Amino acid sequence: MDMIEQFSAGLADRIAAAAPFVVGIRTGRRPTSGILWRPDVVVASEQMLPEDVSALQVVRGGQTVGATLAGRDPGTNVTVLKLETALEGTLPGAVDALRVGNLTLVVGADATGAATGRLAMVHALGDAWHSMAGGRIDALIRLNTRLGADEGGPVISLAGGLIGMSTSGPRRRTLVIPAATLARVVDPLLAEGRIARGWLGVGLQPVMIPDSFRQAAARESGLMVVGLAGAGPAEAAGVLPGDIVLDIDGAPVSRPRALTASLGPERIGQAVVLRVLRAGAVQAINVTIAARPAA
Repeated sequence: MDMIEQFSAGLADRIAAAAPFVVGIRTGRRPTSGILWRPDVVVASEQMLPEDVSALQVVRGGQTVGATLAGRDPGTNVTVLKLETALEGTLPGAVDALRVGNLTLVVGADATGAATGRLAMVHALGDAWHSMAGGRIDALIRLNTRLGADEGGPVISLAGGLIGMSTSGPRRRTLVIPAATLARVVDPLLAEGRIARGWLGVGLQPVMIPDSFRQAAARESGLMVVGLAGAGPAEAAGVLPGDIVLDIDGAPVSRPRALTASLGPERIGQAVVLRVLRAGAVQAINVTIAARPAA
């Protein structure tokens, strides 16, 4: 057997080894894939499930098992399903390190629950980042492939270690939600059904500070308050429509996403100081971060 045949056989062996911890999910719409995280728990891509879903079917190797939605988090794009009947399968350990150029296997499941495979290269890596919905993803991992029904399945190294869960990001770029992120959110989702994140109850729009106020503001830009949630933290603290938020606890804010990123679950209940520009004068307003209300 030559080297190419050996390499090909090795890939097939890795897909076969991954088959016990990958499942297909029947959603009533397009099929998707998931990871058997525990014998009775499946992790999948949140964006692939209908909003009004409650009961689902999970299929693996021709066996169909009922499942219920236990929790979902748009912030990390993770959803957790609870199986009516446990399935056998052992999840491999997480991969410690990756390099750009590493080859990976994107594993999914077809309509019968049989494993599918896709070879992909690590296209880009980066530090932890925050999604548009405010979830913290422990590392940026981008692959050079496109996903289909295999979205939500495991991404593994050629050595068989778990890298994370595949998902489609902006412009259909394939991202991996790292195993560390999955491990962090699964238990809270099982317990609470959602991940509570900090909330100020304020709608914001980036604006430039008028030249005549820039010296007082010590900023060139800020976030104008264009909406307030009734009885929300910001309204209760005295924030008014038209205020321009300059910084939070001394950290400049010029984009709503940056402000959202600073309001993680650990900030709930904490008091912060918003420095705002109001009618040309700078004011400091103390606001206590609350948990974002459930949708």
